[in-house]
Amino acid sequence: MNRLTLALDVMGGDIGPRITLPASLLALEKDPMLSLILFGDSQQISPFLENIPKASLARIQIHHCTRTIDNHQGISYALRHSKNTSMRLALEAVQQGIAQGCVSAGNTGALMGLSKILLQPLKGIVRPALISMIPTIDGEKSVMLDLGANLECSAENLYQFAIMGNIFAEHRLNLVYPRIGLLNIGVEEIKGHQFIRDAAHLLEKSTALNYIGFIEGDLLLNGKADVIVSDGFSGNIALKTLEGAAKNVLSLFKGQSKHYCLKPVFWGMRYLFKTRYQRLKRINPDEYNGASLIGLTAVVVKSHGSANVNAFAQAIADAAFQARQKLPEKILAGLARY
Repeated sequence: MNRLTLALDVMGGDIGPRITLPASLLALEKDPMLSLILFGDSQQISPFLENIPKASLARIQIHHCTRTIDNHQGISYALRHSKNTSMRLALEAVQQGIAQGCVSAGNTGALMGLSKILLQPLKGIVRPALISMIPTIDGEKSVMLDLGANLECSAENLYQFAIMGNIFAEHRLNLVYPRIGLLNIGVEEIKGHQFIRDAAHLLEKSTALNYIGFIEGDLLLNGKADVIVSDGFSGNIALKTLEGAAKNVLSLFKGQSKHYCLKPVFWGMRYLFKTRYQRLKRINPDEYNGASLIGLTAVVVKSHGSANVNAFAQAIADAAFQARQKLPEKILAGLARY
């Protein structure tokens, strides 16, 4: 494990420093070769750094800035008024080579827009995409893209997402010839929008890709495909539906219900279905927090705005892994194969 520096937008997210700073300290504790540059209001940051070990403090830099990008700002407005914000300064640190990756839980549209402007897409990439790992019920992992960066896509966009997802899965999940599926409303060739059917034809022609056909939403966690490709609109809805369902079911099995008369029923369910409960815990969304903007010249990880401490720490760890593996460079090199 080599030394690495990441830039964190600690002001982003629904709660900001109260989540991002404890998560940063947790990430440093787990990764002794990691250093962090914290971009945000020093008055809010400093109290969290009191009484921490000197070894951890030595690996932290604070870059004071009071301006932030609000989660509710439109993309155009946010980009025009992004100067000296914690998000933009964190990305500029990556642009300047001071840090090897950026993590933010802030405004998704602004993060994508600024990343494209400051870090630039890789040569040959038409549209970067949001990609994330998702768990499967058998304890393995798949990757899924696009998760919201591109609401409208062409067949060529989906084909390029498949290529990037394939390379990502090879290096992130150590897979050989990953199985690629297109998210659709049915498995029949006549189903779905025309651009999805056209993308299927492009994938079928490629001997370098292991395309297995259409995949429906009910099989996203079944491990049927290693790489699941969709447009950003459908992918975002599908992922958030999965996450919400998983959290709700886990809450039921834990007996966390406001209806106290039902708690004994939930406890009984947990006892009767203990094995299934253990499997459900594998798909806890907190353990898979963080979507990467794939197709850029550097690592950028977007955490959920509602992430808790463990989830944001997981996003930091994922960014560190990708930066150490030099995934952007591997994706660029892999594009030549297709």
